[in-house]
Amino acid sequence: MAQDNLVITPVSGKSDMQAFIDLPWAIYANDPHWVPPLKAEVRELLTPGKNPFFGHAEAQYFLARRGDRVVGRISAHIDRLALEQPVEQGMGPGTGNFGLFEAEDATIGAALIATAEQWLRDKGMTRVLGPISLSIWEEPGLLVSGHDHPPTVMMGHNSPTYQAMIEGAGYVPAKQLKTYELDITKSFPPLIQRIIASGEKNPRIRIRKVEKAKFDREAAIILSILNDAWGNNWGFVPITDAEIAHTGKKLKPIVFEDLIMIAELDGEPVAFMMTLPDLNEALAPLNGSLFPFGWAKLIWWLRKPKVRTMRVPLMGVVQRLQSSRMASQLAFMMIETIRLEAISKYGSTRGEIGWVLDDNQGMNAIAEAINSTVNKLYQIYEKPL
Repeated sequence: MAQDNLVITPVSGKSDMQAFIDLPWAIYANDPHWVPPLKAEVRELLTPGKNPFFGHAEAQYFLARRGDRVVGRISAHIDRLALEQPVEQGMGPGTGNFGLFEAEDATIGAALIATAEQWLRDKGMTRVLGPISLSIWEEPGLLVSGHDHPPTVMMGHNSPTYQAMIEGAGYVPAKQLKTYELDITKSFPPLIQRIIASGEKNPRIRIRKVEKAKFDREAAIILSILNDAWGNNWGFVPITDAEIAHTGKKLKPIVFEDLIMIAELDGEPVAFMMTLPDLNEALAPLNGSLFPFGWAKLIWWLRKPKVRTMRVPLMGVVQRLQSSRMASQLAFMMIETIRLEAISKYGSTRGEIGWVLDDNQGMNAIAEAINSTVNKLYQIYEKPL
């Protein structure tokens, strides 16, 4: 596709793939809040055989060039597990995705989006949901508010100009995702403290740390709760065993036992809360590479991280308890336990919870009850083909 001396081609070969990976360094050269990812991690994300997402998905990447200069990129992809989900939950038959979107200007953006749409149309898709890069479990949504501070680990960051590009291409909001921040050095309101104290006196409730030595068992428990808790959520796509193993291996260096809690009721695991130290604080100075000295700096940091921000990427309570007072009590107890650990052992002062669906009333209410405030908004858009 050519327009205004603009040429868009499918990514083909090693040099194209390298150009696709490298482009954000040019796009965000003057953005102090962008955190360069590790290029090796991005390559793994994009490569079938290395990312188990491709066990149930296919993707095509495209590059935009003006002359010899790469000026944009996009992915078009189809997740077969997403196609099997109920339509009322956001995915469903005929729904493809675009993601990994970068463009120097609106002309480039429009051409890239049209190219991704045509690829999806040729594959029989009738609707686009995006941006999602690449899985709903990775970096979903376009940042539309909160560009003035860096993202935490595993959250996206993009140019504020992209919102107009995507909406200009005919996309309308499908779902908004929120992240909340809070000052964890401050005690929670008296009402929340009383709810926590009541739970601590309840012999039926046990809040425990995960055991890293039994990582596979603990991961299976968390996955079981997650699939039950999130099963009816908008955008839900089941996580495969291969994806769990892959994610577990990747996250293991930043998994700390005192930052992940499992709540048991009458001896049965019914809730969990996962907290990760903000690895982006360590990655930002490395500029995408572990060489020549980045690996040593990162290993040193991982031995005993001192980190300003802790992120809660995942939290879940089994569905049978979700509308009960017990659900919020367990959540408050886990949050308080981790809050105290984060302050005393990691020197943390700030927490970030998210992402949270805009219509997840229970989680939004919990976030507001502990005096956290929305600091970033991500928008997922949709369009019929």
